[in-house]
Amino acid sequence: MDSRMDMDTVTLVVDAANVVGSVPDGWWRDRRGAAERLRDRLVPLAAAGLPELPGPLEVVLVVEGRARGVGSVPGVRVDSAPASGDDRIVELVAQVPGPCVVVTADRELRRRVGELGAECVGPRTVRN
Repeated sequence: MDSRMDMDTVTLVVDAANVVGSVPDGWWRDRRGAAERLRDRLVPLAAAGLPELPGPLEVVLVVEGRARGVGSVPGVRVDSAPASGDDRIVELVAQVPGPCVVVTADRELRRRVGELGAECVGPRTVRN
């Protein structure tokens, strides 16, 4: 991680579809439920942070498609993308005033948010 991340609260933007889809555990049968389980696993990270990214973190979970409508919980704000989740993530990253880390394995999304100054980590970073 970049040393500038120590100065401000970091926004962690999580690509729900990419993280959920990274493990073939039957998520496709209940996309909304899978997104809710991911959201709930992210709650402790808001306070504790990640190994190389100390908390507190502002956590934003971006959902799309059949996962839309998942509610926010304390510690994790859920953003329902009106169309493409990737496009919404790029919009959010462009609006973040401080340091931002995006959780995704999507190469094109990594390129797009990297051009905006965001760092990227893979789905394993937030999966148990």
